[in-house]
Amino acid sequence: MPPSETSRTSVEIASQPGTWRRAAESLALFADALPRRGERVAVVGCGTSWFMALAYANLREEGGHGETDAFAASEFPHGRAYDRVLAITRSGTTTEVLDLLTRVKGVIPTGAITADPETPVMTAADAVAVLDFADEQSVVQTRFATTVLALLRAHLEAENALPAGVRPLERAALDAERALAEPLEPAVCAAEQFTFLGTGWTYGLALEAGLKMREAAGAWTEAYPAMEYRHGPISITGPGRVAWLFGPAPQGLAEDIARVGGLHAAASGDQADALDPLADLVRAQRLAVHLAEARGYDPDRPRNLTRSVILDHASA
Repeated sequence: MPPSETSRTSVEIASQPGTWRRAAESLALFADALPRRGERVAVVGCGTSWFMALAYANLREEGGHGETDAFAASEFPHGRAYDRVLAITRSGTTTEVLDLLTRVKGVIPTGAITADPETPVMTAADAVAVLDFADEQSVVQTRFATTVLALLRAHLEAENALPAGVRPLERAALDAERALAEPLEPAVCAAEQFTFLGTGWTYGLALEAGLKMREAAGAWTEAYPAMEYRHGPISITGPGRVAWLFGPAPQGLAEDIARVGGLHAAASGDQADALDPLADLVRAQRLAVHLAEARGYDPDRPRNLTRSVILDHASA
């Protein structure tokens, strides 16, 4: 299914293999903003950025680069000691992120990754990586978020700290090209409900896939760690409903989905020809746009959302 010519979101989705490669090629320019080996790091963000923080935190810690926690910026534990705080903010204006960076400035070294160099985050953080080539016109985040994770993955790869089984970024970019070219399954497009599942770093991707479907298409979606699926979420699965797994499947999971009549939509996993999980997220992004357009929604301007959440402290 080619990208819709009328949807900016689809065009931005289609550009991701290129922005991932550019992030990796620009890695040396952003070194000051990124964690050093051995540092105890907190990664923060809001919404999609928080989910990318969750994915990166698992990758970094599992790869032996250093202890890493991820928090929604509003939930940062100020009593806990860290060597660095890394903030992810596309707009550079999100209130909770700026408040956190301001509060810890001069106490904890801070870095930020943003898309806009003309925003307050440039002075709120000690060092900033600007991925302006991955910025978006759409309200819904797609390529900025994945390009941030691509940059952080490339950094771990350059420092020989990718966890076992995580592929080089170039393989992920090649898989994303496949995910853009291959048609979406008709049965998946026709489903009424979606449960996204992940393990380790791919749990963050599952959360993001669910959010993307809700934001763009108003779809009924849920997201869980894959091993939690049997502890309740399986009750919602049935005919006309999808369980979508990012990464390898726990033993017996596919059989359990089939037993209750659900559709197991897994394109990433252990097989050599399976998509990289980050490329599989591209497939979910495409599905979100498809469903939005099929339902008469504008995927570029979802209801109730703005590009950045800026709070009025006087009324908060």
